[in-house]
Amino acid sequence: MTDTANRSVPAAMVLAAGFGKRMRPLTESVPKPLLEVAGKPLIEYALERLAGIGVQRVVINLGHLGDKISSRLGDGERWGLDIQYSVEGEPLETAGGIVRALPLLGEEPFLVVNGDVWCDFDLQTWLARPLPADCPGRLLMVPNPPHNPDGDFGIDAGLLSGTSRPRYTFSGISWLRPQMLRDYPRLRTCFGLGEVFVHYEDQLQAELYEGDWCDVGTPERLERLDHRLAEQDR
Repeated sequence: MTDTANRSVPAAMVLAAGFGKRMRPLTESVPKPLLEVAGKPLIEYALERLAGIGVQRVVINLGHLGDKISSRLGDGERWGLDIQYSVEGEPLETAGGIVRALPLLGEEPFLVVNGDVWCDFDLQTWLARPLPADCPGRLLMVPNPPHNPDGDFGIDAGLLSGTSRPRYTFSGISWLRPQMLRDYPRLRTCFGLGEVFVHYEDQLQAELYEGDWCDVGTPERLERLDHRLAEQDR
């Protein structure tokens, strides 16, 4: 494992403001990132992984039942993290939420992790390969799950491609330069990351990860992941 003691460890943003409509009725009283998997809230797995690679500053955006997330996680001290919150009064979608939080994230490239994704990818490997100066970001792609059989993008010579085949699914994990969002020509209050990625096709790095990954988008997927991780802990 690469020693990061002398490297600049990025800040990170965990996206946690969604309504979790497909998870109802579970999310009517509990925000999706706090749903438990093997006895632990889903978002805490992400925080542990970020802390484990040396990240110190984490920004979490809050929307639906966001006060329950901040009450549970606090200032992040128990993970050795400095957690700050970006409160959204109205839904901003993924890119809009990041743009709102940019003043908290600083000027260097930052990691972005969806709060409803579980993945054992070692982000340490990304710190060992910093973004080139002319690269707007890096995306982690995964083989297409049953709920997204057609995928999102292809990969061509290590870059994101809208035309290459086969196509893969965006994992919800990325490393982005703040300028990528600031310079986006259709910048507005509420919009998603998908359209930003389309705009920067052939510039964004993309890499395929075929390890353990789960988008916990439905109660059935939550139950399967809970059972699998509980079995691993025995």
